[in-house]
Amino acid sequence: MVVQGSLTLATVPALFETGLRHLATEDFQVDFSQVDSVDSTAVSMLLGWTRAAQRVQHELRVKGLPENLLSLARLYGVDDLLPRQSA
Repeated sequence: MVVQGSLTLATVPALFETGLRHLATEDFQVDFSQVDSVDSTAVSMLLGWTRAAQRVQHELRVKGLPENLLSLARLYGVDDLLPRQSA
């Protein structure tokens, strides 16, 4: 899946549910390289997907995480909990 635009309180809930549906049945790869703005809900979404993937033993692969999302994760002290980026 390729995510585009903003990851904010207005857009994250629907995207989060879509990711959960994918993770329930298969490994899930998400490309964030086309995201232009984020807020803290984007960090929460990634953490939620990570927990869901672990629970159902599927792999969550991410790439192109924007620096502003990574910066928020570092600010909150959860950057080590985010899924590792793939090439």
